[in-house]
Amino acid sequence: MPPLPRPPAETLPGLAARLRRLPPSLGPVRLVGVDGHAGSGKSTFAGRLAAALGGAPVLHLDDVASHAELFAWDRRLLTEVIEPLRRGEPARHAPYDWRRRRFGPVRVLPPAPVLLLEGVGAGRRVLRPYLAHLLWMELPAEEAWARGRARDGEEQREFWDGWVEAERRHFAADPSRPYADLLVRQAEHGYELLPGPASRAAHRSVTDGDDPSAVC
Repeated sequence: MPPLPRPPAETLPGLAARLRRLPPSLGPVRLVGVDGHAGSGKSTFAGRLAAALGGAPVLHLDDVASHAELFAWDRRLLTEVIEPLRRGEPARHAPYDWRRRRFGPVRVLPPAPVLLLEGVGAGRRVLRPYLAHLLWMELPAEEAWARGRARDGEEQREFWDGWVEAERRHFAADPSRPYADLLVRQAEHGYELLPGPASRAAHRSVTDGDDPSAVC
């Protein structure tokens, strides 16, 4: 039997239009997660998607995490960002400076119609109830980490050694990709946007052998 034809890839303007049509997921906000391995191109993609959305705000999880809390920033993010936005109020957080190893001046995040949450762990379990959509950068871990190491240079080699192990543990305990609505692949010109595991799961029937909680 010949393989089924691949569905047409979605464009960034088309994705932006789709995100605007989603129902709000966090007060008046449509919170959109952009997750993937470190070095997979999340920040660049989020910046281009934000531009396609007409300048949507982007919260980088690199500004939320710190040397002391690579992944244990849940409570702080919920308190400083999620709860105010849920009430329709501006959120205030202090971005972390990775070179000075301290938090900087407070920034304000407005309760915009669409807000992008970009970084490793954007699709983690505690955040998924607040997400309107989850995007996963489809690049293998080893390739993404190699790109990240090359980008940051020898100065950050020791940090990357510790980060890789921490990221392995995080995704082993709390994977994001199975819940992604879209997979994002970097193409020769732009990006290829394809249905993710969650969107495929939503179109199949729940049988006696299925776990209903896995169908999004």
